[in-house]
Amino acid sequence: MGQTAKIQCGDQGFEVPLIVGSEGETALDIRQLRAKTGMITYDPGYGNTGACLSAVTFIDGEKGILRYRGYPIEQLAEKSTFLEVAMLLLNGELPRKDELVSFTGEITRHTMIHEDMKWLYRSLPKDAHPMAVCAAVVGALSTFYPGLQDNTDSTKVNAAILRLMAKLPTIAAGAHKHSIGQPFIYPDNSLDYCSNFLKMMFGTPCEPYMVDPVVARALDRLLILHADHEQNCSTSSVRMVGSSQPPLYASISAGISALWGPLHGGANQEVIEMLERIEREEGSAENFLDRAKDRNDTTKLMGFGHRVYKNHDPRALILKATAREVLERLGVRSKLLEIAMKLEERALSDDYFVSRKLYPNVDFYSGIIYKAIGIPVNMFTVLFAIGRLPGWIAHWKEMHADREARISRPRQVYTGAQKRDYVAIAQR
Repeated sequence: MGQTAKIQCGDQGFEVPLIVGSEGETALDIRQLRAKTGMITYDPGYGNTGACLSAVTFIDGEKGILRYRGYPIEQLAEKSTFLEVAMLLLNGELPRKDELVSFTGEITRHTMIHEDMKWLYRSLPKDAHPMAVCAAVVGALSTFYPGLQDNTDSTKVNAAILRLMAKLPTIAAGAHKHSIGQPFIYPDNSLDYCSNFLKMMFGTPCEPYMVDPVVARALDRLLILHADHEQNCSTSSVRMVGSSQPPLYASISAGISALWGPLHGGANQEVIEMLERIEREEGSAENFLDRAKDRNDTTKLMGFGHRVYKNHDPRALILKATAREVLERLGVRSKLLEIAMKLEERALSDDYFVSRKLYPNVDFYSGIIYKAIGIPVNMFTVLFAIGRLPGWIAHWKEMHADREARISRPRQVYTGAQKRDYVAIAQR
């Protein structure tokens, strides 16, 4: 018999099994708690609740560790490609060369979107946020591919996955082109995944557009670093919506909407806005940090600290070097980067921030890279979504393969009025 723990409430005691993960994480199995005691747990934000068993991603926030399927993020960012990492997340293992070639070919063949989808874009305001546009268009894929909605048919599921992976960059670039009134650029099957996206973003029918391979590689690395991050808000949203068995496209649309929030994927946009505000107003990292430490000031230091990491975010360390590489390649002299570097230097030598474990996170440098490449600020989170897509799908697949998975239905502790009688409107 496995290990157990005992929950004691007054005279009532209840033994619960312990579940130990492959990295030593331990959980109390409380599935029978309410049935046997009538009690539930109270955990706002689910910060101490394990909603599933997962083999996709491991994070140790205290040590600053991130691994996809056991592989350290540092190795994948240096040696792998985004589509190879996508296959790792989706299938559990790194692909053979022939498997990767086949997968890449299938992705390339399905990058175009149906011409009728352009009418959907035209029906939306030009100033609509690209995340809202992407969520709407991804949700609409269910109407264009009704034959791929059977979640029990692996052939149809795989076809739906391929189309999502292939079309999201096209959908995202279309959202940008719609917002600036330029014609959509068709995918180019001669280009790799990131180069194709950059051409669709910045190319025009008027002249050739040449993709800088250093920029394309930097973008590929960014997508790898964003590809999965365990049970975050958007991934949990994909799982929660998926638990009611809708088509894959509906679950991913929900994930995009969850990612949109400034407390999640929108944080890299807020980092750039913070740096621009410093450049425009204080002009000094020191003055800004002093304001951030002042309890009577509402100034917030964005891009530092993380819900999980209580050490350096390993992704931020990789992006710091990538930011320098991109800026040097493009010949960009960035006042924002200078401010960012000074912020990091001062914050990491200030006990106020160090004692609170406020280290730079992935959002701190990603926004600088996107801005140097020329990505509009409102598209930053869209790039995050493209990167996170294989992770969302991997968790969606894992959930559907789990025989113990149930429709998500959290409990609550009711704090409203007790029973009372209806009063006629004339007597109120």
